[in-house]
Amino acid sequence: MSLTFYIPQNITVHLGVPDDASAPNVTVPFVQYIKNVASSEIYPTWPENAIRANIYAQVTYALNRIFTAHYRAQGYDFDITNSTQYDQSYVHGRDIFENISRLVDGLFNNYIVRKGNLDPIFARYCNGTTSVCPGGLSQWGTVELANQGYSVYDILAYYYGDDISLVTNAPIADMTPPMVYPETPLRLGDSNQRVTQIQLYLNRISRNYPAIPKIMYSDGLFDVATEDAVKEFQKIFNLAQDGIVGKETWYKILFVFSTVKRLSELDSEGVKLDLVNRQYRTELSVGSQGVEVSLIQYFLNIVAEFNDYIPKTDIDGVYGPSTAQSVRAFQESEGLPETGVVDETTWNALYSRYISVIAGLPSDYRGQGAAMYPGSVLRRGQNNENVRALQTYLNKIAEFNDAIPSVSPTGYFGQETQRAVIAFQRAYGLPVRGVVGLSTWNAIAELYNDIILGEDRSPGQYPGYPLSQSQAVN
Repeated sequence: MSLTFYIPQNITVHLGVPDDASAPNVTVPFVQYIKNVASSEIYPTWPENAIRANIYAQVTYALNRIFTAHYRAQGYDFDITNSTQYDQSYVHGRDIFENISRLVDGLFNNYIVRKGNLDPIFARYCNGTTSVCPGGLSQWGTVELANQGYSVYDILAYYYGDDISLVTNAPIADMTPPMVYPETPLRLGDSNQRVTQIQLYLNRISRNYPAIPKIMYSDGLFDVATEDAVKEFQKIFNLAQDGIVGKETWYKILFVFSTVKRLSELDSEGVKLDLVNRQYRTELSVGSQGVEVSLIQYFLNIVAEFNDYIPKTDIDGVYGPSTAQSVRAFQESEGLPETGVVDETTWNALYSRYISVIAGLPSDYRGQGAAMYPGSVLRRGQNNENVRALQTYLNKIAEFNDAIPSVSPTGYFGQETQRAVIAFQRAYGLPVRGVVGLSTWNAIAELYNDIILGEDRSPGQYPGYPLSQSQAVN
């Protein structure tokens, strides 16, 4: 049973900041929501390719909020807010520009994914004048690119990377979005698409928490293997170990999945969190941006997994109100002044708490996989440790896929290594160039991690995926 993402017919918008209980919710057709956002965020006089690129980003952003259950997993009863401090602009009841309405009609069920993935990316964006966002789309920048003749895809790839794909004409369904709790617990013996969803997510989470046993067949049947994986997940995250996916377990699985996925995306974008200086450098507050902010957000989310009092925050490198809220909650829990500002005292306390959480986990809860992309293309004639690592990963993959020839781990990128790279690229639908750039490295690393993290397992854990399924969970 395959997992299908679809466009919901409706979206529930909170007309205020998340914690404003006095603000009403409105449920509107998804297509009308996007028309409203596009009319509120951009100008109808812009070049058409610029408008189209922005609509793609707006649709993808909204779907990411829905499909990660960003707000519902925190106990809210809405999918997104209309506050530009947190989300994108929505002005209830406003007029819609005619040309924008026409373009949205053809684009509202199209969205951006990472190649090989099913779920919409976190497509952050900003206006590019009064505000900028690292790794995000610049709205005014799209105008400049469109005027230079860039296609819609080229504009999006310019900002989000050349490893994106565009999903077009996604199905539309009048049913509960796939990330919203189905109201009925999933348990042993159930068979449906929601079970498939949970199986795929648990398998992805198990890369970071190898004690969770791999589920060999993500076929929608809630079997004993699935129950065992659920129980281990519940054990790690201090939930009742009943092997049943109720509401609390459901949203915890979804949030952990979203967190590990986002960290993977940050790695692919060159934000090497493991290499960031852990020592305090400068004060961080609302408006701060950069890798230090990403690191703080990462620390907060890890600590929040084991402290329900601390709200989660997006790992986006932008210190916004939600990050400040998480910081204040952490400061309160530690008896520090509740400033919402990360000064040296707060930085050290947060880092210390993060270390204590990690150290408190049994060693088999954590795994080590492939290294992050080294930052430069690997090609024939090179001789270094990055090549040696590449050869190691290819050799492990070759043990499970006869189409990939083994290669001697010498550190030298010769004809033998080139043949192995070409074979991998052919087997997994990548451009066949015989060189290893970001996309090829990440594809090799993903598959290697599936295998090696599965092998480094507790008794009974299935050692990785059958390679035919390697693209199903990313």
